[in-house]
Amino acid sequence: MTSQLWSRRTLLGGAAGSAALLITSCASKQAKATAAALPPAQPGGARVMIIRHAEKPSGSGGPQGIDVNGNADSHSLTVRGWTRAGALVELFAPATGPMREGLARPTAVYAAGGDGGEGTRPRETAGPVAERLGKTVLTTYGKGSENALAAEVARRTEPTLISWQHEEIPALAAAFGATAPQKWPDDRFDVVWVLTPAGSGWTLTQVPELLLAGDSAEPIK
Repeated sequence: MTSQLWSRRTLLGGAAGSAALLITSCASKQAKATAAALPPAQPGGARVMIIRHAEKPSGSGGPQGIDVNGNADSHSLTVRGWTRAGALVELFAPATGPMREGLARPTAVYAAGGDGGEGTRPRETAGPVAERLGKTVLTTYGKGSENALAAEVARRTEPTLISWQHEEIPALAAAFGATAPQKWPDDRFDVVWVLTPAGSGWTLTQVPELLLAGDSAEPIK
């Protein structure tokens, strides 16, 4: 059953990724200009890349969430969210060509755990990337366990991707000891917070995804 679900997820992610390619190419010039101010991509090292889960239902009358089988599910991503999840595959694990400046190909993928729908969207967002990489999404930690997650990931010596709930991403960055904005805006799904070791601490840079129409090159402040 699990393989069947992942097969459907792969189909959704693959189709979404293809649909996003034209949008991504239109944003490439903007991405290159922004990348000039970012640290160079590294093939290894303890780089931590944190993303918010992709788009979710906005409430009554808005786009509804759908699960991997296409059924309505308020805990799941919207169609736009699945499109972003598919596009993230080429951002973090491109089939050809170099990585986006400031990013690195992850060797481990974490997403929020939880029961009863908690953490579903972070897992759906990270799933297609993990599958491209041949990795299992690690869901040991859930919302509220940011300190424990940071302690584990900080011991890694290779790039890590974390998909999390936006309300707690500032707390996660703080758990690494990085200076970060105090709040992740409710309307931003389009930026990667990148933590890199610096002496005894970590520094934060922001890499815009620029994957879908309407994505912003502006950092979170």
